[in-house]
Amino acid sequence: MVRTWAAAWQDALYGPDGFYRAGGGPAAHFTTATHGPTGRVLARALLRLADEHGLTGVVDVGCGGGELLHHLYAVGQRERPSAAPMQLTGVDVGPRPDGLPEDVRWLVSPGGPALPDELDDLRDVLVVAHEWLDVVPCTVAEVDDGGTLRERLVDPASGAESWGDPLAGEELAWAEWHWPTAAPGDRVEVGLSRDRAWAGLLGRVGSGLALAVDYGHTAATRPTHGTLTAYRQGHLVDPVPDGTCDLTAHVAMDSLAHNDLVDQRTALTRLGVDGRTPPVELARTDPAGYLQALQESSAAARLTARGGFGDFLWAFSRRG
Repeated sequence: MVRTWAAAWQDALYGPDGFYRAGGGPAAHFTTATHGPTGRVLARALLRLADEHGLTGVVDVGCGGGELLHHLYAVGQRERPSAAPMQLTGVDVGPRPDGLPEDVRWLVSPGGPALPDELDDLRDVLVVAHEWLDVVPCTVAEVDDGGTLRERLVDPASGAESWGDPLAGEELAWAEWHWPTAAPGDRVEVGLSRDRAWAGLLGRVGSGLALAVDYGHTAATRPTHGTLTAYRQGHLVDPVPDGTCDLTAHVAMDSLAHNDLVDQRTALTRLGVDGRTPPVELARTDPAGYLQALQESSAAARLTARGGFGDFLWAFSRRG
């Protein structure tokens, strides 16, 4: 039976047999900037951002297997020994991962745009939503041959699409304001559900800084044919909402409530991440230190690379 993309997507990722509830979690299928050496460099930059704003905790929303939390904890212990430890909280649909330090708080989320009730009245925190909004399901629409923007329906078993009703109400208003198009075949991933999810998260923050980091676009760079895609076991596959693959679509980042919006390259440069290689002389005086510095610079270069992680967008919202 055909369904709206938003409904089928929600069940495929977060339903009882959804992709994010399967063994191994998303880390079994793909890696993000929070994994490995890039995660360590990113964690150091986020701790610096929190310190710059006088914040005492970091909340990681949509944190997968807690990879970024592990890095935040380890970097904090190693590089901020005299400072008060950051209070760390992870939020995800999966259970608390093995090996996470005991003093890191873990909250189980219902999935998609919903957040746990316990995540509330956050004070003096940096809230990071790293690749969360791109997996918040949204309405998919397309302009038909008559020039009408209509919702696309999908068969969850095959991924085959069919026409739904013309877009209307608040979703049509969002599309007309943020993603106007009239050419037959043009697609729109209606960002209203992401805007509302982000606003819901902001409403939980009494004071601090909220940061959304994601694959995204702005009014000047809207993709003509959309970005909905899927991943399985490290490979791009056709987007079929059957629970066997991750489903993701880039975020209209400029429609989110924000005070500042920059690409990751710019944001990390501000935080002292530049990707410059260490001086060769260090290899002679401190070979182990040189190899460590080389790994760090390589990770920094990946995080800021054009055509890669560096093109992520960072939306900042100051609270309180």
